This record gives sequence, structure tokens and C-alpha cells, in this order.
Amino acid sequence: MGFTLVHSHAEPIRSELQHPPYIGLVTDGTEHDYDNVGVGLGVERNPHELPMFNSESLTNPPSTVLYLPPLLSSLPHDLGALPLEQQPMLSENRLPDIDPVSISLHKALHNFHPATPYYAEAPYEEAFNWAELELPEDEEREWYCVAFRSKRLPGSDSGPLYEADKLAHEEAVLSGGLIMYWYGVPDPETGMNLATCIWQSRKHAVAANSHPHHIRAMMLAAASYEIYTLERHKLRKLRGERGVTVEPFDGTEVIW
Repeated sequence: MGFTLVHSHAEPIRSELQHPPYIGLVTDGTEHDYDNVGVGLGVERNPHELPMFNSESLTNPPSTVLYLPPLLSSLPHDLGALPLEQQPMLSENRLPDIDPVSISLHKALHNFHPATPYYAEAPYEEAFNWAELELPEDEEREWYCVAFRSKRLPGSDSGPLYEADKLAHEEAVLSGGLIMYWYGVPDPETGMNLATCIWQSRKHAVAANSHPHHIRAMMLAAASYEIYTLERHKLRKLRGERGVTVEPFDGTEVIW
């Protein structure tokens, strides 16, 4: 589905059972070639380009999408007109508030891809090539990860959700704190899909959840899914090691 996926990967305002994630991806029974390099990733796509969606790609995604927001891009100067709780987290020079270790992760994530064609049902720590991501040895940090597993309800109307998605997309980008967004293609046999994102912190994810277009899109999604589950994880980088590990989220804020 569209970029509301990024936004929906924030913390649900209420129970995720009340408002499912609006992943908006359905199976069309199409066979996908997982034998090619990149596991159907569409590797030629620039990961810094904002994903563009229409009603067809919303319901029949041709390939997986990796989106890495341009972390050093300046933000508009008219954001001060927003209510305080909706303003993004900015540094004094109006750049996104990003730390050096997250920039290292941002660079490493250019090589992010599924480790198996069955990622929709694989354990999160086994679904992606985490073991191949490397950061400078002297850096240390944790990040907040959210994953949604879903199965689209056959025959559900994507039109209104698509329109809400476009607006929530803009809110999510301006909110700040998003490091990566990735979503897959539904399994041709089971219809299950997986989408995930990485945030600088849980605080950033919670802040991204408060915007009105996100809330509306969440409400519209309630009738679009047969199955939807929410998972929370921590991505950890320890000093003295180059690799990262995935751990269950323990309810505390990430360390950075």
C-alpha cells in the first residue's frame, strides 16, 4: 500500500485490535520470481525516492519497496503553524534531529533485503539480512522497530484508504525520526504480507501517530484486513562489534 504504512508503523493510539495497520496489500495470485538477485526487491529503484502509488499498485504491488528518508534534508519553514504536539523534532538549524550512529545505520540499510521469500511468516530476526549489516565498531545504539503481518480482505475497497494514505504520507515524513520503511509483496499462496519500519526511538513513533490524516487512514483500514498482527522489536548495535542484533521490545525506551 502507500506511505501510510510508514505512519501506521507508529504506536497505535489505542489497541491495535481496534485499529488494524493499513498495509493495503492484497494477493492477486501472481507468481513472483524469488530466484533473481535481491529477492524481487526492485533493486534498481532509488531508495531515497518517495514511493509513488496509484489504485492499481495499492492493491497489486509489483515488487517490494525499500524507502530510506533523506535524513539530512531541511524541512519547510512554515511548520511552526502546526499545533505543538504535531510539530516535527528539529535541530536549531531546522534539520531533522538525527544522531551520527543512526546515519551509519541509514548507510548500512542500503543493503537491506529479505533473507527468505517466506518473510511474511518467518520470525522477524530471520526474515531479513540483519547479519549482513555492519556499522563502525566504536558505535553503540538501539532503535525501535515495528512490523505488521497482514492478509488483505478480498473485495475490500481501497479507494478512500488510498486518498487518506497520500495525506498521511506527508504527515509521516514531516514528523521525523523515521530511518527506514520496507514493505513486501503478499505471498502468492497464503496472501500474508509483512511490512516494517525502523524509528530512531519509540518516542518518534508515538509522535508520528498523533496526526489527523494518520488517524483517519487507520479508521478506514479497519474494514480492509482479514488478518493483522503487530510486533515490536529493538535493533541493537554494541560497541566493539560491527554487526547488529534483533531483540524483542521490552517496553522501555531505546538507548541512544
